Amino acid sequence: MISPKDRRQRMENMDTASNESAGEQAVPDSTVPRKSWSELRAVVSDLRRKLSGVSAGSVPSSITFRSLPDGRTRIYFLSTPSNGWETTLLYVDIAHADHANGYRLHWQPVIEANFQSVSSTNRLSKEEQLLWERKRLATWGITSYEIHAESGKLVFPAASSLYQCVDTGFMPGPLFPSEIRMSTTGAKLCPQICPWNNALIAHTCSGDLYLSHSITGSSVRLTHARKGGRSLIDDPLTAGTPSYVMQEEFTRYIGYWWQPKSMFDGIYRIVYEEVDESDVKIYCFPSSNSDEVDEFRFPRAGMPNARSNLKMVQFRLTESLHIVDIEILELQYPLHIMFPWMEYMVRVGWTPDAQYIWVQLLDRKQQKLELVLLSIDNFCEPPPNTYNTEKHFIPASPSVQVIYSEQSPIWINVNDLLYFLEPNDVNEVKFIWGSEESEFRHLYLITSSIAGLSNGVEEPLDRMDSIFLRPRITSKIALTQGDWEVLGKKIWVDEVNFIVYFCGFREGPLEQHVYAVSLRRPLEIRLLTRPGYSYNSIYFNKECTMLVTVYSSIKTLPTCQVFKISQTDWTVESISLTPVGYLLEPSVPESELLAPEIFTHKIKSGDTVYSMIFKPHNFQPGIKYPTILNVYGGPEVQLVSNTFKGLRHLRMHMLAAQGYCVVLIDSRGSQHRGLIFESHLRRRMGTVELNDQVEVLEWLTETTGYIDLNRVALHGWSYGGYLSLMGLIQYPDIFKLAIAGAPVTSWNFYDTGYTERYMDLPQNNSHGYMAGSVLTYVNKFPDEENRLLIIHGLIDENVHFYHTSQLINALVKIGKPYQLQVYPNERHSLRSLDASKHYETTLLSFLQNHL
Repeated sequence: MISPKDRRQRMENMDTASNESAGEQAVPDSTVPRKSWSELRAVVSDLRRKLSGVSAGSVPSSITFRSLPDGRTRIYFLSTPSNGWETTLLYVDIAHADHANGYRLHWQPVIEANFQSVSSTNRLSKEEQLLWERKRLATWGITSYEIHAESGKLVFPAASSLYQCVDTGFMPGPLFPSEIRMSTTGAKLCPQICPWNNALIAHTCSGDLYLSHSITGSSVRLTHARKGGRSLIDDPLTAGTPSYVMQEEFTRYIGYWWQPKSMFDGIYRIVYEEVDESDVKIYCFPSSNSDEVDEFRFPRAGMPNARSNLKMVQFRLTESLHIVDIEILELQYPLHIMFPWMEYMVRVGWTPDAQYIWVQLLDRKQQKLELVLLSIDNFCEPPPNTYNTEKHFIPASPSVQVIYSEQSPIWINVNDLLYFLEPNDVNEVKFIWGSEESEFRHLYLITSSIAGLSNGVEEPLDRMDSIFLRPRITSKIALTQGDWEVLGKKIWVDEVNFIVYFCGFREGPLEQHVYAVSLRRPLEIRLLTRPGYSYNSIYFNKECTMLVTVYSSIKTLPTCQVFKISQTDWTVESISLTPVGYLLEPSVPESELLAPEIFTHKIKSGDTVYSMIFKPHNFQPGIKYPTILNVYGGPEVQLVSNTFKGLRHLRMHMLAAQGYCVVLIDSRGSQHRGLIFESHLRRRMGTVELNDQVEVLEWLTETTGYIDLNRVALHGWSYGGYLSLMGLIQYPDIFKLAIAGAPVTSWNFYDTGYTERYMDLPQNNSHGYMAGSVLTYVNKFPDEENRLLIIHGLIDENVHFYHTSQLINALVKIGKPYQLQVYPNERHSLRSLDASKHYETTLLSFLQNHL
């Protein structure tokens, strides 16, 4: 490690040598005319207008498929029409004989253009705002929809209500949705259509489950978890809605699941999660809509979490279609009794035969995960003494069985790679599973025995561990392997041809591709997409006969292409992709100056690290430019990839347009490089990431010759805001300025699910929490003015403003200078256009005046 004194001397020597070389000079401050606030505000507005063309408009998303009776395939998707600005629901039709590459498929609206959905955050309820925050939604209008493929029934939430329409497949024109009328107040969210009766639509509202019948217009409340009082402290239960931590840190937003098919017994069943937040501490925030305060439950690291259990609600329909005989059934033993080590219920679903509910359980340290099957007969009317652990029971078949278990000394990254196959025997279950047990996530074909005891001997609960709670794996076959990662989002299985389609990074960590592997010939993997591009959105239809991909490269705008898939046998070599057309045609930006350049460097540890530079738009060789290191540096994020950097990188383009060099680096700890690379930060967040960042920054300075290392600002948001503060503490001679957005300042203040995964519990790693706290080093902040700017939304319910207030208190106490920009009505993301433009103007002003 180079000492600050040696580094300073080295930089002075480099600058002297550079300035003495012909044609190499730093840009002196005097050559850059200072702009007033009004001028900078105009610059921001102008750049936003110009850079709106950097992206190819709205890229199709949320794609679903529907087979029509005449052989056409209808593809539904969300996007923004050329004549609109709100996201809406659209479709294209693919005829059976269509296979001609190179033409644009004609978008058709599903919904009338004059249908008013959501046009401003002022019309969003608090529940909708928070759900958008958890999902990182950045669009207006229709953001999700449900479709019943057989009937064409479409349901979507908008402006706190639910709307429905039916697409017969032969629409004479756009449909006008009707509102699903319900007597309840509050936002209606997360609708789901009953898989075998499209007239039944369930949804959540104010912490409970509701059901409506679209033919009769009747609606009922299925659960009564919430009391509806004004005080949150007296109302700790919810039904069908996951806890904050489950949504934010485990990306599960649904808390109830319809039985996938009818059992022909006239009973409709929904399994749901009941969440008890009695022990979770309540925090108060200013309300965005009134002069009152909003209450939120938030479990800080080391504090009690919400507790989850599964329940089942069942009901019948009369001949007159009335909803009757509603019953709430409970597990014979709550999950936390059967699995006392369980902390999180991370994934839930039904097996395809509708006989079992499967659930993935994770322990508090996130190092143990089990996949459990629960039979339907395990749910019963609430018996007396439910929580009596000595109670005996004799299930007709084992009602609770662990079918897979895994542990990691690092942590387990929960994924969505689970697919149940048709078993060869009624006493076994066969499934595809994604695991990082080899240090890289790969696919495995697993067969587990579920045969129960046949002697009918009654067993107490404390004996269950030796009977049902240990998986009995009869076969485990690796389908993929190697030092590369299978993406953890989804797999698609062609069960007729025994082919598994998946996304991964076999060609390198900068490009995501689509691959196929045969269940009959494991480890023989075929690449289906073209190297040189990254395929970041993939959609297959249920039969795996059609594929829609969204792909781009660093220099080409996003393209959305439709393919037909055919094959002659079960081998991956026989798979044929035939181009049909484009939902979004290929194009290149007007100027290649907008495309950043990717750099590869092997750091001292021997690891390869990727970085990316947005060069100033007025770039001239031989000149050194003021530089912004735009940092994130934490887990679960990859900044550098061979994808087009469009509107999501608006501020990078904005800074480059103003003459700054912008650098992004994926240091050790970033995503898609395997568990060992990611675990570089384990138990020591904040203390190691910047070493890699500075090492690569110095190498880039020497390699490119145009970075002015005497004028480097550090800027980031969230974890990047945290490292911006740490950078000014750890490397004050490298970073002249730090602009920290919504920064974590102490991991003791952040949530359990994220913090404890990477840092362990505070009581197990007190040194790591202390060493990783910005508050520990407040005395190391510079004494010079205008080197630190902190930006934070006052109602941020993710990284609470408390983080910033504690830092400010400490800075004031020892007399350190700082600047603060607060946005009273903004959460973790700046969502209003006014706040975003003000922040960008503030950023440009601070940089021009002090860098």
